[in-house]
Amino acid sequence: MQSAVLLDRGLHRRLVDGLYLEAMVMADEARTYFDAGASLDDGVADPLRRVAFACEALKVTTRLMHIIAWLLSQRAWQRGEIGDGDLADEKYRLGRATHSDPALTASFPFAARALIDASQELYARVVRLQERMDLMMGQGGEGEAGPARALLDRLNRAF
Repeated sequence: MQSAVLLDRGLHRRLVDGLYLEAMVMADEARTYFDAGASLDDGVADPLRRVAFACEALKVTTRLMHIIAWLLSQRAWQRGEIGDGDLADEKYRLGRATHSDPALTASFPFAARALIDASQELYARVVRLQERMDLMMGQGGEGEAGPARALLDRLNRAF
C-alpha cells in the first residue's frame, strides 16, 4: 500500500471538517427529535409499529456514530496521531450500518423519514470517500490486497 501522503491534505481536511460538522448537526437533530418523545403522529397504539420506530431511531444513531468515529480517525491521521498504515486497520475504518426499509418507514412521520434518509445519504457519501481513499492509497501497491480488500468490503456492506 502506498503512503496516504498521496492524498491532498488540504482537500482531505476540508472534506472531513465539512462532513464532521454535518454529522454532528444531524446527530443533535436526531437526539432532539427521538429523545423529545417523538411519536408516531397518528396515535396508533400498534406495538409492532412502535418497536419498528424505535429500531429506526437506533439505526439512525448507529449510522451517525459510525460516521463520527470514522471522521475522528481521519482527524487523528491529519494530526499525525495515527500513521498512514493505520488507516487500513479495521478499527479505523467505517463501521457497517444497516439500511432502513423504505416500505417500513413510509408510514413514519415526515421528520423521522427525513432524518432516516439524511443519515443514509450521509453514510453513503462517507462510504464513497473511504472507497476513494482506498483506491488512491492502493495504486501501485500490493496488487492482490487491493481487489481482495475491495471484495471483502463489498461483502461486509451486503451482509
